[in-house]
Parts: sequence; structure tokens; C-alpha cells
Amino acid sequence: MPTARFLLWGGLVTAAGGAVLCVLGWYGISGERFAERQLPYLASCTVPGAALLVAGAVLVAAAVRTTPTAPDEPGDAAADLAADGTGPPPPPSSDGPPLRVPGGTLAHRPDCPLVADRADALPAAGDPALAPCPVCEPWPP
Repeated sequence: MPTARFLLWGGLVTAAGGAVLCVLGWYGISGERFAERQLPYLASCTVPGAALLVAGAVLVAAAVRTTPTAPDEPGDAAADLAADGTGPPPPPSSDGPPLRVPGGTLAHRPDCPLVADRADALPAAGDPALAPCPVCEPWPP
């Protein structure tokens, strides 16, 4: 939270400073008739002011992005979802024995995305003909 607050206020101050520089640059340019006399105002006020405006917008966007969102209801939202049964399922475990699919030539961890939701996955049972899956790497090479 302190980081987001620092980014927000820093971005607002930076953008305000950029806006002030742009207004000063515009005011200086508006009083000069010739282009060669307008260039110093452009170089010293307007261009740095525009850069500060962009930097302030980036800082404010970063503050908005890092601000945590609070749940709508009081209490722990994850615990409420788990109690309702509508929450995400628990992640699959990789503690079990390696699995294989019927007719397959690879051994997979139980949490491998290639076999995690398959009902027809069988235990690999230490078959030496099976190669390790390149996605989940069930055992060290």
C-alpha cells in the first residue's frame, strides 16, 4: 500500500509540474513573433513539460495497477468461495506415482497438463520403455 500511494502522489505531482511547464512554454511562445525566438521556450518548457506529463501518467497507471482490490463482502473471499464449493478446485498433486496414457510412450507427473484431467490415465509402474515427458519432467535425467 505505501508503494502504491507513493506512486500515485509522485505521478500526480509530476503531471502537475509538467502541466505548469507546458503552460509557461505556451505563454512564452505566444509573445514571440519569430520562430527562432520561440525555440528556447519550446526546448526549455514545452518539451520537458510534455515528458513530465507522460511520466506522471505512467506513475499513476502503475499506482492503479499495484493497488490491491478489496473484496465486496467482509471476510476472507477465498475462504468464502471454498466453503460454498464454487471456488477453484485445488491444484493437482505431483506426489503420486508417474502416469501414462494407454498407448503412450511418455511417463507424466500426476499434475502434468497432458494427463491431469484424463480419466483413462494409468500408473506407469516403472516401465523402462517409457521416456520422461518433456513438459513435466517426472524424474531427473
